[in-house]
Amino acid sequence: MKPPKVSKSSSHVRNRTRTVKMTSTAHGLTSQTGLIPVVKYLDRIGFEKTVKQSVPHRRGENADHHLSDVVLLTLVGMMGGATSMAKVTTVWADSVLRKVAGWIKIPVETTILRIFKEVSDRQISQFETLTHTLRGQHWRRLLRSGKSKTGIQSVQWVDVDSTVDTVCGRQEGSAKGFNPKKKGARSYHPQLAFLAETKEILQAWFRTGNAFTSNGVVEFTKQLLAHLPNRMRIIFRGDSGYFVGDLLEFLDTRGHGYLIKVKLKNLNALLAKQAWTAIQGRPGWEQSEFQYRCGGWSRSRQFVAVRIKQPKQVTGPQSELWDTAEYDYFCYVTTEPLSPWQTHKKYGERATCETWIEEAKSQMGLGKIRTNQFLANAALFHCAVLAYNTVRWMAQLSGNKTLCQWEPDTLRTYLIRVAGKLLTGNNQLRVRTPADPLYPQEWDDWVKVGLLA
Repeated sequence: MKPPKVSKSSSHVRNRTRTVKMTSTAHGLTSQTGLIPVVKYLDRIGFEKTVKQSVPHRRGENADHHLSDVVLLTLVGMMGGATSMAKVTTVWADSVLRKVAGWIKIPVETTILRIFKEVSDRQISQFETLTHTLRGQHWRRLLRSGKSKTGIQSVQWVDVDSTVDTVCGRQEGSAKGFNPKKKGARSYHPQLAFLAETKEILQAWFRTGNAFTSNGVVEFTKQLLAHLPNRMRIIFRGDSGYFVGDLLEFLDTRGHGYLIKVKLKNLNALLAKQAWTAIQGRPGWEQSEFQYRCGGWSRSRQFVAVRIKQPKQVTGPQSELWDTAEYDYFCYVTTEPLSPWQTHKKYGERATCETWIEEAKSQMGLGKIRTNQFLANAALFHCAVLAYNTVRWMAQLSGNKTLCQWEPDTLRTYLIRVAGKLLTGNNQLRVRTPADPLYPQEWDDWVKVGLLA
């Protein structure tokens, strides 16, 4: 027998759909309430004032908008998910966001880009200093609040890496260089330094596409150290592209450390000559430590290595007569008192740095908003650095461990793109949000960072 038909009206899980009518008459609505705490946080820390002091920029007497204005607008737009200047202005098309931020008139896309095209070489250096200035203020704020002692710790691991940013067209400064994904394509080749403990970008350089990985790395490190606390010892962690004698010499003379992957033409032959011992608890793995002086070095340095035997490729009745042992080697030069296996694992933690770079590029628009001018692109690049760091800084100030772990896209999905309604009265602004957020504790902590002193 066929089962009896169940009418829609008798369903226990769903009601009949009703006719819907839509009218565009509502006021004070926003789809990105989570940007309001961002705007208030930036206002509370004096962001615009710091930009004006760090990156002075004069415009005509009749100019309505200034460099500090467009930096703020671009930063907030990037946090809202903008990957083009048109999308930055779209974020600010939100009337609630404009009213909360106090904006009477927002510049159009072409005006913002024109102001960025006015920056000079000197101002790009000032943008780099601006990141350090804001970071120093943030560390002092964390210390006063008791949330973190990052700024007074004696040792910090710093991950340095470069990234390829492929372009379409012939933007100024783009060139053919190392590009593993799109060989032969023009690109930029920025270099970034991350603080391993907090994921924040300590320093960033926007470079032409034909710059080699280690180009200018000594000057880059000098600038980085000049803005960090004098008492802080950094441990520079980098891939084989940073295996440069001048860098090691500089870090040695300044009393800092390093853990860098070795790159030598005769590396495998050199390692095969060393004495190897089995690593306890790691079947198949062996380790070695030795001193070695490369050509051009003033002295020898500590090398550590681990290796694992590859399966034999020769098979047959007489395969045992053949010495076919081959190894995968992993070798590092370091100043740190770690065993070879500990060094290998510590270097492996550097992989998260590449993840942070991808987060900054794909989720915060790092290097995505471009013009045809190199210096303007550099300024926009630094706006993305500030946007990325703002996410990290607000999460740290919240004291919420979950927020500190979230990627920018996750935070944007759950905490920024939130519906709200602006209410006015009694000479104050109030925003009403849904009563049941998906992550109530994270939402409350995010709001407090911006709205409470």
